[in-house]
Parts: sequence; C-alpha cells; structure tokens
Amino acid sequence: MTANIEAATLPRMTTTHRAEPPIRVRYRPPFALRWGALLIDYILLIPILTFSTLVARLMGGGARMAGGSAEKIGIILALIAALLDLGVLAGLTGKSVGKWITGLRIERSRGGAPGIPRALLRHFIGYPLSIIPVGLGFLLASVTPSGRALHDFISGTVVIRRGVTVIPPSRKPKAPTANNG
Repeated sequence: MTANIEAATLPRMTTTHRAEPPIRVRYRPPFALRWGALLIDYILLIPILTFSTLVARLMGGGARMAGGSAEKIGIILALIAALLDLGVLAGLTGKSVGKWITGLRIERSRGGAPGIPRALLRHFIGYPLSIIPVGLGFLLASVTPSGRALHDFISGTVVIRRGVTVIPPSRKPKAPTANNG
C-alpha cells in the first residue's frame, strides 16, 4: 500500500533527465453507480413538479381550471433545471449533480469536457434512443469493455470514475562504470 502512495508523489527533477509526464488512468464505473447518478439527477427534478402540482391543487384544480397555469410553470421550471443540470453543467464541467455526488465524470472519448452541444445530444437525444429498445441501450454499458452505453456511442463520450494521476517513477541515470571513467 505504501508503494502505491510513494509512486504517486511529485516527480523528481534531475539534471540529466526531465521528469516524465503523468499518466492519467481511466476507471470504468460500475453499472449500478451510473444508475445511481441518473437517479439522483431525476430526484432533483421531482420537488419542482411536486410543488407546482400542490400549488395547482390549492388554487382549485387541474389543467382546465385556475391551477393549470401553476402546473405549466412547474413543468417549464423542471425543463429549465434539467437543461441546466444535464446540458450546461455536464457540458462545461463533465459532471451533472448526480455524477458529482457519485464521483463520476463525462468525458469525450479522447479526453476533455464534452461541451454543451455534446451533453445535450447525449442526454436529450441519446437517452430516449437508449430507452426505445426496452432499455437495451443502457445495458450496453454493462457488456462493453469501455463501459459505454448507446448514448455514449452516439455522442462520442465515456463515463469514468474519478481517475488518479499516476506519475511513473523517474529513470535513474546509469552509474558510471570502471571502464568509462
């Protein structure tokens, strides 16, 4: 255990060799953890809809009565919250609130934050396409070696666990031998 900790220390600078660049390790997240992150994201939207429905019922009714506008406002607010969480936040940082809590991150296949258009494509087009074939698009993540689901393939992203940066041990300069002296 201590060897792993020592390997992750800062690189040593020598006069003859430059420090080697750190290597970033990607960890495939467990399927259940991905579902947990998605569940957290959707649980955050439920209070908005619940509150607007309660206000609508207190105002006297459903869609054809005075409370209909409160329900419409709640739906609009929930859509705005979904766009901000799943599109903008995930696009800029690679993490929605659920992924942040569970320690997951969305990245492009070649690394880096996905960007807002790619995050919107992933969630609002890729997720429905993953659900259509009886959820088989989501199950793809449990059988592919990279852990990518259908919506990840569509948007060119991958979900990873918090990766660690591994710094390889620096090469020690060769000691001079008796013949080279």
